[in-house]
Amino acid sequence: MMPPADSLLRYNPPVLVSRRAEPRGPGPSRGGAGREPAAHPAPPPRPAPLSPQARPLKGASPPPVLPPPVPPPPARQLRELLNAMLPPREWEATGRRWVQEVSAAPGTRPDVVQLQEQLDLRLRQRQARETGICPVRRELYGQCFDELIRETTINCAERGLLLLRVRDELQMTIATYQTLYESSVAFGMRKALQDEQGKSDMEKRIAELEEEKRELERQLSEQKAKCEAIEKRESEKRQIEEKKHTEEVQFLKRTNQQLKAQLESIIGPNK
Repeated sequence: MMPPADSLLRYNPPVLVSRRAEPRGPGPSRGGAGREPAAHPAPPPRPAPLSPQARPLKGASPPPVLPPPVPPPPARQLRELLNAMLPPREWEATGRRWVQEVSAAPGTRPDVVQLQEQLDLRLRQRQARETGICPVRRELYGQCFDELIRETTINCAERGLLLLRVRDELQMTIATYQTLYESSVAFGMRKALQDEQGKSDMEKRIAELEEEKRELERQLSEQKAKCEAIEKRESEKRQIEEKKHTEEVQFLKRTNQQLKAQLESIIGPNK
């Protein structure tokens, strides 16, 4: 496993934990081998009794009692808090396990200015996009936010915990939007595939209907040709029948005329 990449979050130098990748038993905390436990903080001194001159007069309002300043957490508690908020990095290299914890050094004004410069430099080096969704920009701003949480936690643990809560809420919101985006993209892809499938089915159906239309047109042409042939044949047949009928009528008329003439010739002399 390769060592982790450089980060905007300030870390202590890596500490060698073991020379072989084997599970560690119960013992000192990570990176704390050979470290003596920090002594418990001494209780704050009790305020000295007021002298008779400093005591308030009867009837006068007592002076406001200011809350004592919150002492910074001990080094051991601060280290445990930082490790809980910003877990150490671990990796293995050449059969050795290394652990790197976040730094407990307080941040100064020049450190903040340098952090801003490093953020701008890495945004340019990694060619992060200025607008829109950019995983590189999100990663760098997340590292910068973690560094600000570290510096704030060293000065005021409560403020650092509140910032950590804000960071977790933002990450949860971003994860929710990412899930919604991925689900919407998947839904769109399914719809596109369904539309594509429906389009292909429709095109296939259109091709089948066009082929059926061509077949019906061919059959219609054949039927029209047959109908025309039948009409032509029947017309010729009808003309022949009419001609034959006319000839028969003419023949019968001539025969009738002849018979009539013969009848008249026979009847005439007898009168």
